[in-house]
Amino acid sequence: MEKYYIISISNLVDTFSRALAGKEFDFTLSTSESSLSDSTISEDDLLLVSIDDKVYYQFKVIDKTEKEIRLKKLFEIEKSINYKIDEEGFIQEITKLEFDTIRYQLFSGFNSVDSISKVNNNLDKLRDEFINWFIDRDGNSHNYFSGQFSSSRERLIHELEKTEEVYEEEFDSKIFSTDDGDIQSLIERLENNLSKNEGLFYEYSSGKSNHRPRAIIGKNNYIKFLYEKLEGKQKIASETKKINITSNQIAFDIQSFQKTCKTAGLVYTDTLITRFVSSLLTKPFVILTGLSGSGKTKLAQAFVQWICQEESQYRIIPVGADWTNREPLLGYPNALKPEEYVKPDSGVIDLILQAIANPDLPHYLILDEMNLSHVERYFADFLSVMESKEEIPLYAEGTVENGVPAKLKVPSNLFIIGTVNIDETTNMFSPKVLDRANTIEFRVSKNEMKSFLENIKDLNMDALMSKGATMSKAFLDMAAKKSFATEDIEDINQTLLKFFGELTKTGAEFGYRSATEILRLIHQLSEIDNGLTTNEKIDIGIMQKLLPKLHGSRRKLTPILETLGSFCVSKDLKIVKDVFEKQDFDFKTAEVLYPLSLEKITRMYKGAIDNGFASYAEA
Repeated sequence: MEKYYIISISNLVDTFSRALAGKEFDFTLSTSESSLSDSTISEDDLLLVSIDDKVYYQFKVIDKTEKEIRLKKLFEIEKSINYKIDEEGFIQEITKLEFDTIRYQLFSGFNSVDSISKVNNNLDKLRDEFINWFIDRDGNSHNYFSGQFSSSRERLIHELEKTEEVYEEEFDSKIFSTDDGDIQSLIERLENNLSKNEGLFYEYSSGKSNHRPRAIIGKNNYIKFLYEKLEGKQKIASETKKINITSNQIAFDIQSFQKTCKTAGLVYTDTLITRFVSSLLTKPFVILTGLSGSGKTKLAQAFVQWICQEESQYRIIPVGADWTNREPLLGYPNALKPEEYVKPDSGVIDLILQAIANPDLPHYLILDEMNLSHVERYFADFLSVMESKEEIPLYAEGTVENGVPAKLKVPSNLFIIGTVNIDETTNMFSPKVLDRANTIEFRVSKNEMKSFLENIKDLNMDALMSKGATMSKAFLDMAAKKSFATEDIEDINQTLLKFFGELTKTGAEFGYRSATEILRLIHQLSEIDNGLTTNEKIDIGIMQKLLPKLHGSRRKLTPILETLGSFCVSKDLKIVKDVFEKQDFDFKTAEVLYPLSLEKITRMYKGAIDNGFASYAEA
């Protein structure tokens, strides 16, 4: 079994730095500078090297002679953790706990590390869960454990390390490790191995008071803990609905949804529906903003009712003005009953668990009037995991027994749709929220209102129910393909670079994520509606991903808006005189390259002139 060492030195930094991670290399320390020759360090041992507590290296020992050691560099990190070593230049053996603690301190606070340098910060996760469980219960299954370890966590850790070392030597199996989370198999192995009344581990345990090692990992302690953990997983599974997917799945056809909307009495344009569905396929977070009563929530509701085969696949949740934390969405641990986790009335946790249990079916979370409260206060966990793909921590492992996992993964088949109204009672979105979503503005033109008044119909939402359920699998398959636009890619790139250069002047330039998502959006638009021209698809990308970040004073915005507006028209038009200052400008004329974007830029320009300030979101 490997041993652990640390050494503090002030030289050889260049040698260490030149060595590539994962590569073997040689270096020599003279015995006058180090106790290396007298050390028990051997092949496969791990060595931490500290350079004045400023730079740390980790190496694995590949080979060793009296004066030379062959190492493989595992990581290099520049960080100070205030770790003091007694004497410089001497290799010191440390415990696994000390070694793990140092590595944890080095990597705490880092969201990502290069793969060769990545260290598991949740070291011996299962062991730590059990230690918490054991200490909380004070080992009360056996009187001779009472109070023995609760006052000294380190003593218990040391006991478990020695126990696992002997156990692994005899059975070639770890106590605190499962195969892909298979707790049942781990329990069976433990029960079988502990039933033996002979052998190395039995002799080791019998030498301790009351067979303490066997008792700690036996049926009344560790195995009991594992059974509780297994029951929790089984309870989650049993309480989570498993849906049999509709047979005869067919290709996704947006025209079917467009026609069904008209049958139900909904008056959305085909282009708006195409933009909405393509945005969902590009990224599972879409914001619908615009005029109150223009049908934002109804479009989201119509689509989920059309494509879902069961109502349990979606939730429509009105956001409250008093949402100041994540509890309305994710619940909270019960302070009075530590073994209980209080699920939110919104049903979000149940929706996510069902989505996890049914990966071939899409699930939808609709947050109505999303900005009645500050989005970052209640939605921050979702914004974070949307990019990191990590899990949302809910409570400490091993403390809850009512069917809620300690960490919640947001699956790829969960789509989040937020609706937004702008008035004096609402809050503005921050750029980081807009940057993570496709933002679609709802407007009602004079012609659209005229058509609506001439043909008012009662809504029949029942006409939508599950009509597109046979396309749900195809919808998920399309969303899983992260392809980029390839047709007319040079024209697309040139346009994006022009906008990037101008947006930089206001600090609203877009990053790699937005650029990537625009290209994916253009690709999805092509897949859904091959009748759209390249300019129409670019126009949609600009409108939904670039313009939403624009906001500011008249002095700041008007020069930028003039330049951006000029990008949207041919050179024959003077942007201020012919467009911005003209009351009845026709945005559908041939001289306009990007009508959606130009109309929005024009409204923002006039708002900045009239009010001294403008933003993408309008009341």
